[in-house]
Amino acid sequence: MPNPWTGIGNPYTKQEVIDRLRITINDKKAIIGAGAGTGISAKFIEKGGADFIIVYNSGRFRMSGHGSTAGLMAYGDANAVAMEIGEFEVLPVVEEIPVICGVHGSDPRRRMWHFLGKVKDMGFSGVNNFPTHSIIDGHFRNVLEETGMSFQKEVEMIRLASKMDLFTVVYVAKPEEAVQMADVGADAIITHVGTTVGGSIGVTSASCTMDDAIERTQIIIDAVKKSNPDTIFLTHGGPVNTPADVRKVLDHTEAHGFVGASSLERMGVEASLTSLTQEFKSITLR
Repeated sequence: MPNPWTGIGNPYTKQEVIDRLRITINDKKAIIGAGAGTGISAKFIEKGGADFIIVYNSGRFRMSGHGSTAGLMAYGDANAVAMEIGEFEVLPVVEEIPVICGVHGSDPRRRMWHFLGKVKDMGFSGVNNFPTHSIIDGHFRNVLEETGMSFQKEVEMIRLASKMDLFTVVYVAKPEEAVQMADVGADAIITHVGTTVGGSIGVTSASCTMDDAIERTQIIIDAVKKSNPDTIFLTHGGPVNTPADVRKVLDHTEAHGFVGASSLERMGVEASLTSLTQEFKSITLR
């Protein structure tokens, strides 16, 4: 569906984003979403054909040479960082595809309806729940839940965003979280199976095997399809890193595509800069 807006960096409506992704699915092509922490990443991810871009606060750390998990730590204002990257780097250079804002839904300092209005006015076409507490477990997760910084706050943020005509694509780690998100109108659900393996600053071993990732992805899909069969399903993280990995998951589940941050943005830079520099350094003098 054509974008009724003109110029660079203008937003799509919720339905327009859904329609675009449905065309991709109907064409039997995988949906590919990509994280972008810099303008140059966004520019060339779009040229590569990604269906949408997500601006995460973790992109700033990732592209500064630090692990993406830094985005979950108290190293800055996650919502302010995502908005800054969007305003000054990504939105000015993306020409046509939708750009999604990573929103820390449990931030106690934000009136979320007011903040989402700013996100929409900035030119984002949708939101994603990142940083997300869904990937935190154990005692610390219990403390967050008991002290008012719960996953339910992320669910409420998605409910508000959906009402405000923003496309919503969400991270979940468990079937019950996925159902909660689907029930409040999430348009696309990403099964998060752990921190991405590989590269210079990724984890060295996955929190699950590829078989586990496939099983967890399908379990979440099955749980959500009972309440909303029209949901778009995506996979992310853990051992699902390369195009071959993604193809394997899509071949063995009903997922429609993949969202990559480290696996696209960081891995691409690490590999290309290293090999290009090595090629230059192989030059010998006469």
